[in-house]
Amino acid sequence: MTQEQLIPLILKKDDRAFTTMYDMYSKSLFAVISNLVKDTEEAEDVLQEVFVKIWKNIESYNDTKGRLYTWMLNIARNTAIDKLRSKGYNNSQKNLSSDNFVHLLDDSNKLVNRIDTIGIQEFVKKLKPKCIQIIELLFFKGYTQQEASDELEIPLGTVKTQNRNCINDLRTYLQV
Repeated sequence: MTQEQLIPLILKKDDRAFTTMYDMYSKSLFAVISNLVKDTEEAEDVLQEVFVKIWKNIESYNDTKGRLYTWMLNIARNTAIDKLRSKGYNNSQKNLSSDNFVHLLDDSNKLVNRIDTIGIQEFVKKLKPKCIQIIELLFFKGYTQQEASDELEIPLGTVKTQNRNCINDLRTYLQV
């Protein structure tokens, strides 16, 4: 089943769609979650929470803003980060680099996951070094903009501006 066929079924809350969605995406999402949440049981709990959020909030998915998998990945990453913060983890323990992230997803045997990750590493490498650093902190390590500002020892406004500019640069590369 393709993403385009799956979305309408999820919107109708078809039970088979949930099973299909879980089968298609659970391994990749669990791998991302478990790289942030090191405890396997907690990572499994986060995965369950992620699928509940996806199921309940599918109406907020907008296919013009990106692929379903990318939307789901953001929910998984944010939920894992929330779990870490709720347990008092320190951001310095979040050491997932973009290279690990791309490699992790590339290892998956599912074609749909490989399609989402093909070339990501090349696009990120095309960015300016400062952009790579900011994207790693904000998107792969889960730092807030304030935490990234502190880590990089630059003003918060500069982090916000550079983040916006870097994302725009990445969008430009992806549209080519």
